[in-house]
Amino acid sequence: MSASVSLCLASSFVHAAPLTLGASLLYSESPYKSGQDRYYPVPVINYDGDSFYLKSLQAGYYLWKDPTNQLSLTVLGSPQNFDPNDVDDGDMRELNKRRWTLMGGLAYRHSADWGIVRTTLVGDMLDNSNGIIWDLTYLYRFEFGQFSLTPGIGALWNSSNQNDYYYGVSSGESQRSGLNRYEADDSWSPYLELTGAWSISEHWNATVSGRYMRLGDEIKDSPMVDKSSQMLLWTGISYTF
Repeated sequence: MSASVSLCLASSFVHAAPLTLGASLLYSESPYKSGQDRYYPVPVINYDGDSFYLKSLQAGYYLWKDPTNQLSLTVLGSPQNFDPNDVDDGDMRELNKRRWTLMGGLAYRHSADWGIVRTTLVGDMLDNSNGIIWDLTYLYRFEFGQFSLTPGIGALWNSSNQNDYYYGVSSGESQRSGLNRYEADDSWSPYLELTGAWSISEHWNATVSGRYMRLGDEIKDSPMVDKSSQMLLWTGISYTF
């Protein structure tokens, strides 16, 4: 799962009130050859104040905040990883681990009658991938009483360092595994997103959010990858104080 996916789906659980607590489950389809799909239990801990916010996997400090525009410094956890012990393919078991990381940068959101524009630019802070991710999304919210539906369309850009760390195959790995050596360049991955929310009562809320992404060519062409797309689903329930 990419960092940008986790933070954008996390934003689906944010409510206008200052504090929201709850529980959620995140499903992430593995893009790796013979890789196992992942289920992550994630606590919903959302706080939105005048100066800073917390959105489960993401925290930030507002540089600019009004009803229309929010610009912030942000830090987020990226659970994307690869563990050779979790794959069935013998060649893939000879590869090195790709570890999760912490990413930081800027996040911006603009809300208007014609929709919402959301963008995030973050880079690796733990010297793992030394990569950069840029996510850009357009969304429009439909209200149906207690229910709301928010479809979106966007694209995710991964820098060459980001792709090469998670999908590249070094010379040493190639010699051990028999996989072709592969050095990845940067890529764009377009996606569709959909979030459904139900205000069960004054305080209780249920949310389901999903994203279908077409993987960029630099990712699909990796000998580590045998899929052309990736599906993610996040569902949870929360209590707003």
